Amino acid sequence: MDSSSRSGPFGRALCAMVTPFDDAGALDPDGAQKLAAHLVDGGCDGLVLSGTTGESPTTSDAEKATLVRAVAQAVGDRATVVAGVGTADTRHTLKLARQAEAAGADGVLAVAPYYSRPPQDAVEAHFRRLADAVGIPVMLYDIPGRTGVRIESETMLRLAEHPGVVAVKDCAYDLLGSAKVISRTGLAYYSGCEELNLPLYSVGGAGFVSTVANVAPRRLRAVLEAHDAGDNERARRLHALALPLTELMMAAGLPGTVTAKALLGALGLPSGGVREPLRPAGREATDGLLLAYEALVQSNT
Repeated sequence: MDSSSRSGPFGRALCAMVTPFDDAGALDPDGAQKLAAHLVDGGCDGLVLSGTTGESPTTSDAEKATLVRAVAQAVGDRATVVAGVGTADTRHTLKLARQAEAAGADGVLAVAPYYSRPPQDAVEAHFRRLADAVGIPVMLYDIPGRTGVRIESETMLRLAEHPGVVAVKDCAYDLLGSAKVISRTGLAYYSGCEELNLPLYSVGGAGFVSTVANVAPRRLRAVLEAHDAGDNERARRLHALALPLTELMMAAGLPGTVTAKALLGALGLPSGGVREPLRPAGREATDGLLLAYEALVQSNT
């Protein structure tokens, strides 16, 4: 990596990796290792496991630990491994975080506690307990569209004072709020919405945590590299070229897990099926995804 380029605590180009399953629907550790190595070879600085894309709601605690161990072993010191540990239960979150640390994770990612919709003081206390519970850094995951709970800017500012809270995966669609926290703290902000990768990076973001990076990591990374090089027109063009695939994968009616696994399977990479209640993509959707993927790969940059 060019020493002049920005890099957050976990790198800058992170993939929200799918969790590969075998033909029987069981966790596929060997497939996870192969996919992880492929993604790192393709330009990923880090891999985020057991997040939304990793089907965390339908994988067991034991499967989550096995996945971290397998991927950490596969990538070694070539990439960071961040484990999703967020749940609606503080005690369970702490258990998963300690488990992830013991399994070899470099950091943990946690959403605000969902469904019970705790007030901001309770959200702050939850994350402080998490950061106190482990010796590895914490990435907060602000995605109110799924959790029903925002991590408000003022809460972020207070949490930034904790030495264990180092980063944010930002899916709040609030560029003003994000820019405010970036300008006033040392928190590394990672875009969790591909269409905002470049806008957030341009106001001081650290990079991205991306579902689309399962299939096009180098293309997404190239946007940041162009910006770092001062070639804003190239960055804008590369960002625009990735939008059709981003839209099909993330905003065309199917969850990103489903579209990412459909594409990975079509490309001969480890993925497997999805666990219910999710359902696999149909042939028509997969064909459309392949066309958009091929157009991006073949585009003249």
